[in-house]
Amino acid sequence: MVNFNGVILDSDLQLNVSNRSFLYGDGVFETLKVVHNKILFFEDHYFRLMASMRIIRMEIPMSFTMEYLESQILELVTASGLGESARVRFTVYREEGGFYTPSVNTVSYTIVASELDDKEYSISNVTFEVDLYKDFSIPKQLLSTLKTNNKLIQVTASIFAKENQLNSCLILNEEKNVVEAVSGNLFMVMNCQIITPPISEGCLNGVMRKQIMRLAKAIDGYEMVEAPISPFDLQKADELFITNVIVGIQPISNYRKKEFGFSVAKQLIEKLNETIAVD
Repeated sequence: MVNFNGVILDSDLQLNVSNRSFLYGDGVFETLKVVHNKILFFEDHYFRLMASMRIIRMEIPMSFTMEYLESQILELVTASGLGESARVRFTVYREEGGFYTPSVNTVSYTIVASELDDKEYSISNVTFEVDLYKDFSIPKQLLSTLKTNNKLIQVTASIFAKENQLNSCLILNEEKNVVEAVSGNLFMVMNCQIITPPISEGCLNGVMRKQIMRLAKAIDGYEMVEAPISPFDLQKADELFITNVIVGIQPISNYRKKEFGFSVAKQLIEKLNETIAVD
């Protein structure tokens, strides 16, 4: 099932080959987690989506209120029988017309949903090995912080990881600092600090990143810091972990010859699940 501009269709939507998202990556999206018919952190998702649309000069429909988008997402989730736990992708793209210069700035949207096994977030104890991806780098600019439909760096990095029997890769910016992982933001625990790159480094302005930064301030004995991370820092870290809305926190167990613990990540997961329960 798919929600296309407010209409739920029983079959997959067939998009025109002149679709601008297909031709130019002219779109933005949000990946959301729904548990018991509640969209987690929806306010943060909504305002990030609105900001992204403004930045790339899309015309935001008057109907795009928080209440309307929430109802459209939950209507699809309910119709699909996925109310217990679901992964949702909400994609907005500029309507077709023009070449690089659009004919219009009006938009269409699609919503798709799939089942998730887990309702609560949990820490996996399985080996999760990463290495640096050096073929392409992320520029330090505002567009890098958005969830646009152009994710070629992440795609090629994930292929590199698969070819080298890795679980994921860490991506660098143009100054050779570590920015993020293929599928989420990066956090490093070192010298009683919980460190993540600032948005100015070019990393994704992640919704889960925001939650973890807030919760990290309540971890006794640790300071939450936004600072650049160099590849040399990784070898000295006590913990490394990746965050996104679907998984929550994914600890990194191995980077090259270094092995890492996950005690801080475990504390953060517990606080994250408490927050969800309270909300």
